[in-house]
Amino acid sequence: MIQTLLIAAIILAAFWLERKYYIDNWQDDLDVHLKFLYSEIPEHGEGKLQLIVENHKKLPLPALMVKFQTNKQLEFEQKKGSVTTDQFYHNDVFQVSGGERVTRTLSFYAKKRGYYRINNVDLTCSDLLMSCELHASFQPSECVYVLPIPFESRDFQMMLSQLNGEMLTKRNLYEDPFEIRGIREYQPFDSMKSINWKATAKTGAFMVNQKNYTSPKTVRVFLNMEDGHARKNEDFQEYTISLTAGLVKFLMGQGIKVAFYCNGVDSETGDPTLKAPGKGPNHESMIMRSMARLSVEKPPQSFNKLFRRRILTEQENTYTCFVSATYTDDFLDTLMEFAKQGRNFSWFTPYTPYFETDNLPPILRPYVKEIRM
Repeated sequence: MIQTLLIAAIILAAFWLERKYYIDNWQDDLDVHLKFLYSEIPEHGEGKLQLIVENHKKLPLPALMVKFQTNKQLEFEQKKGSVTTDQFYHNDVFQVSGGERVTRTLSFYAKKRGYYRINNVDLTCSDLLMSCELHASFQPSECVYVLPIPFESRDFQMMLSQLNGEMLTKRNLYEDPFEIRGIREYQPFDSMKSINWKATAKTGAFMVNQKNYTSPKTVRVFLNMEDGHARKNEDFQEYTISLTAGLVKFLMGQGIKVAFYCNGVDSETGDPTLKAPGKGPNHESMIMRSMARLSVEKPPQSFNKLFRRRILTEQENTYTCFVSATYTDDFLDTLMEFAKQGRNFSWFTPYTPYFETDNLPPILRPYVKEIRM
């Protein structure tokens, strides 16, 4: 009897020690990572998410459940235990030995443009005897940008080529101080800064540099996301974002510096978008990422209050493009004043039942480029 009680006591003590040891040590030297393999993917494209579990200690983890949630616009391959409601909830169970690393890759389909995070990660672990459940959670920093698809069509490409031609034919507005096409004698209207002193010394008479002309080196793109209609239409807002992406891609492909301004708010910060002029792949990626983060659910800020002063104080050697699917009175007032200043610009808009070019003030009609999406 005493021997039986002693054995029972030893078993209970071993059970208690095993349980306590797991409770105290299961999280030690345990690393769980979730990593998007691509930080940028196009809308309607495919991405991959890696789940990595690293157990650096000798203690095995017989059943480690990893549960995370993310936006349902990332459509993962459904597996047992995964649920989609207002969010996508995924469960995965790992059996990890001491000193082992386990990696699993989940594929997903990006249904909609946006900026998406892994919201929460919950860990649940059992001891060897499955006598208890141990819990932990953390907030990962992983995110993925689902970029808008740049709009393309034959008519749109023709419009962009025409726009490029318009900017080139207006090149006489922009002198390039670094391009010299010849030297001539000084005239009373010439600036003293243009005098070529070497040529002057050789000839004994004042000679000046003749500067060449160039196309605009910077294009400002203003995206207006205000909706002037009683019924909000998110599809048209998405069209304007896609249209803007196509415009930016074309301009940067021509080696032109592009600045991007939008009154639509950032889905994370709630701020409007202000991107200074720049060019190159990194700048294009920055603009595309800012468009991925634009919210169509949150109301945009007033276009006029944000940009009127910036628009009307245009810098030299700059061309301006507006993208807007609708218009308000103050938006039209700003464009009319800009046109009266003799500025050159284009207004791109997707064709909608609400937009009638004939209803616009005559001064603005030549600047409108209506595009069927």
